[in-house]
Amino acid sequence: MNRKVFLKKSAAAGFALPLIGNSFLREVGIHPIIKPSKLSKGDTLALVTPGSYITEDELQQSIDNLQQLGFNAVYSNKLLLQNGYFSATDAERANDLMDMFKRKDVNGIVCARGGYGCARIMPLLDYDVIMSNPKVLIGYSDVTALHLGIFKKTGLITFHGPVATSTFNDFTKEYFDKVLINPQKDTVLINSTSGEDENIYGVTTLVNGEGEGILTGGNLSIVVSLIGTEFDIETKNKIIFLEEIGEEPYRIDRMLTQMIQAGKFDNAAGVAMGIFRNCESKLDNPSFEKSLTLMEVLHDRLGNLKIPVVYGMSFGHVKDKFTLPFGINVKLSADVQTIALLEEAVN
Repeated sequence: MNRKVFLKKSAAAGFALPLIGNSFLREVGIHPIIKPSKLSKGDTLALVTPGSYITEDELQQSIDNLQQLGFNAVYSNKLLLQNGYFSATDAERANDLMDMFKRKDVNGIVCARGGYGCARIMPLLDYDVIMSNPKVLIGYSDVTALHLGIFKKTGLITFHGPVATSTFNDFTKEYFDKVLINPQKDTVLINSTSGEDENIYGVTTLVNGEGEGILTGGNLSIVVSLIGTEFDIETKNKIIFLEEIGEEPYRIDRMLTQMIQAGKFDNAAGVAMGIFRNCESKLDNPSFEKSLTLMEVLHDRLGNLKIPVVYGMSFGHVKDKFTLPFGINVKLSADVQTIALLEEAVN
């Protein structure tokens, strides 16, 4: 038996693997799950911009939001840099994120916004340092690249949730608290009924049933863009969550078709979709004179899967957001349209 196979079987059997470096473990694909420490009011959270830039007004909004949640905010002099549509150069963005993982006075890291650029810094991150300094990392949209890459390379649980410039309303704060500050096993994520977010289809079950597995996914465009790379999404026996904004139905069709043809749904345990905001055909300047609706596309592409599929859950580019732990075991119940967290995501 070769060393790689032996180590994988040893890890699966629960044997300790002493004196083996993190780099080698990462190379052979062995990643014990790492849960970061939970957050407490009064903790210090670092603001980072691993993708697009923010303005001074958005920085102040980010600080105010974190302070209203009960946290102290810190940031580096790189935060307000601008480099085209990026916040800084790739090296500067990667170094800033790594510095915040290293800092002993920082308890967690919050992305100020998404935008574009996270995938470009993935090869520049030091995954051994991240494994040795596990912290809460939270954000959504383009931050999907960080969630996928960091979990794949380190096993660290990260969090698909509000960025610092998000709307922190009561619903969003409730689930931020339940997941990151006062976690409880078997927390059930129940979709919002506030009407804060336009959802013309409501919460819709496309395929009934229940599925259990590790939660993985994020923004559909980013997930698809990483297929074939070293940060490609792994979906076997997993619950896949997806969200999107501003893509016409044919683009959603194209991306889901790519996932289908790449086999990403073949052995998955379920699919949970958020609200795909502004994803209908553009009435003022449509790409096609005639179009399928978003829901017609979803039924056509996902409605024949043999796993539970739900659309319209409370996450994505919306005001009422769940905080979704990337990498823990969950149960998707399509019949009642809930996600149950089967373990705590933080220590």
